[in-house]
Amino acid sequence: MTDAAPWPIELRLKDTGKLLVISFDDGGAFELPAEFLRVESPSAEVQGHGPGQRTTQHGKRGVAIKEIVPTGNYAVRLVFDDGHSTGIYGFGYLRELGLSRNEKWAAYLAELKAKGLER
Repeated sequence: MTDAAPWPIELRLKDTGKLLVISFDDGGAFELPAEFLRVESPSAEVQGHGPGQRTTQHGKRGVAIKEIVPTGNYAVRLVFDDGHSTGIYGFGYLRELGLSRNEKWAAYLAELKAKGLER
């Protein structure tokens, strides 16, 4: 028996970069919209450098992923067409986003509404 985390076996773009498809060797598979990945970027630009420093991203409804850049053997860097390219998305983080997509998306929409911002 192995304690290895599920490993991605497919990572590709669909719908002209509007959707990232990721499949794992344990059968898990997710379709993650570019907008969702952009607003949940693990970059310091989005997350800040510490607790309470996260910046609400808005106006990203039409964003697309232009490129997937392998980073080591544990992650990818996603290059978005709005110029954002500093987020390093670990495979575990991508899986977490896939598993919690509905909850995170609902929280994001509520945050936008509370701040009077648009997607």
